[in-house]
Amino acid sequence: MNFVFSADGHVVEPSDLFETKLSPSLLRHGLRTEKRDGLLLSYAGEHITGRRPLDMPPRLGPDGEPFGRPDRRGNREVGPRLADMALDGVDAEIVFPSLGLTAFMIENPEAELATAQVYNDWHHGLLKDHREHFVRCGILPVRDVANTVAEMKRLASLGFTAAMLPSLIDAESRLPTYNSEAWDPVFACAQGLGMVMALHTGTGRYNVRSFKGAGGAVMNHAIQSCDGMVTIMAMVSGGLLDRFPKVQVCVIEGGASWLAALAERMDEVYEAHASFVSPKLSLKPSEIIARQVHCSFQYDRACIMARSVTGSAALLWGADYPHHEGTFPRSRQVLAHLFDGIDISERDKADIVGLNAARLFRLPHPAVLAQ
Repeated sequence: MNFVFSADGHVVEPSDLFETKLSPSLLRHGLRTEKRDGLLLSYAGEHITGRRPLDMPPRLGPDGEPFGRPDRRGNREVGPRLADMALDGVDAEIVFPSLGLTAFMIENPEAELATAQVYNDWHHGLLKDHREHFVRCGILPVRDVANTVAEMKRLASLGFTAAMLPSLIDAESRLPTYNSEAWDPVFACAQGLGMVMALHTGTGRYNVRSFKGAGGAVMNHAIQSCDGMVTIMAMVSGGLLDRFPKVQVCVIEGGASWLAALAERMDEVYEAHASFVSPKLSLKPSEIIARQVHCSFQYDRACIMARSVTGSAALLWGADYPHHEGTFPRSRQVLAHLFDGIDISERDKADIVGLNAARLFRLPHPAVLAQ
């Protein structure tokens, strides 16, 4: 049986985590909820990130549980989480936030830093004694580069090997885009520390429900895969990854089948429009992608068939626990048929379902250390 590492899992923070840890003066700029006019409103600073009628019953998933399974004990407690992982056939995973996914919309630098530190400290306390099974992924503040670098160094001192940046630089955020040299101090620090930069789908996007009407539920979720494409294009073509060739970037929960198509398209344009291209890169875009970019996926088998373009190391399977769009609690069945009809070695199979991610995030698990 292959070692299985899920490159996408979530915890649900205590609902009052930020409201009890941040001072009132900072909380009004941070993550909070308010009840108003029969609605429960979620805020990141002045931006409304969610609204729900107080009397609305929860939407149910196909298994009868509330959609997203927010009340599952494994969301918050290590023991039940390990039991769910055993049920699902998952040996280890990297863990991302839930409420904290909207932290990049906080525009006050002081409140953003405090919010990141509150989450990171809580996350560390929850999982620090279970490092064989969990990779902790921190949130980085991004409004002040000095805060970004300082918090990354603090995370590294706690043993974190991964930290989150926004998956998309939304124009409304007024942050520098990823083809700007403004990000150089952050990536220089990441390179020095060996910190993996994680881009979780939907983060940084100010409007996650931009499509209305027929098909909106599908379109709003599917379009988030494009965030990773835009960001990887910017990081590669703008020279950021070329300037910091040891930095590893992973796009989480956006699928992986697009990566090979993007790599080949960028090569085509880079060569055909060479007289217009700036900066000139030391390698072809596809070679930089193969060297430094990774994507998590659940079902999309086309990425496996295209690994001759991206390399096998780019592919990280993930369950997206506990969300209904993920594979929990059916991961064993999904993995049993993931490679059906594909010409692939047993080594590549083992890498894709677990060892690629475990090596990338430096998981101290015996199955990985023995490699």
